Amino acid sequence: MSEPASISSGIAARYATAIFELAKEAKSLPALESNLDDLSAALADSADLRALVSSPVLSRDEQGAGIVAVADKMGLVPELKKGLGLMAAKRRLFVLPQLVTLLAEMIAADKGEVSAEVTSAKALSKAQSEKLAKTLKARIGRDVKLKATVDESLIGGLVVKVGSKMIDTSIRSRLDSLQNAMKEVG
Repeated sequence: MSEPASISSGIAARYATAIFELAKEAKSLPALESNLDDLSAALADSADLRALVSSPVLSRDEQGAGIVAVADKMGLVPELKKGLGLMAAKRRLFVLPQLVTLLAEMIAADKGEVSAEVTSAKALSKAQSEKLAKTLKARIGRDVKLKATVDESLIGGLVVKVGSKMIDTSIRSRLDSLQNAMKEVG
């Protein structure tokens, strides 16, 4: 891991731990989990929000006022709102994407869940998602929360990532391995 990335993840981990512990103490973890989903979606959808958290041009006060206004509008739990305000005051808002990810992982671990990233060629139906979650739970031994994405270049099949393990049953990867095998022979 590069040094700037490790510094960012260290900063995010400290803030995430503090916010998680405060929310757990206040018994607001379910609300925090919902807030994280909303915040993650807002970061993905809003270029203005991404600019707010990463712009070196904005002053601490401007970033603080902006993030508090966003937190109020989104109805974020007080622990997260205060944490974001402190991060703005310390010029640490640039780690917000890592903070959201770490907090979600902490909440999942607290609930005994593990998250799995599932990429498929077509959107999975509800029945397919439930069956996949049930299969992964039997294999891993813990509840699985699926994060599904669609990548049409897979042609068919799935790519499932759980922690550091990856299961790739996509047709694209099978075609790639077949092509490599044919190159070795010829």
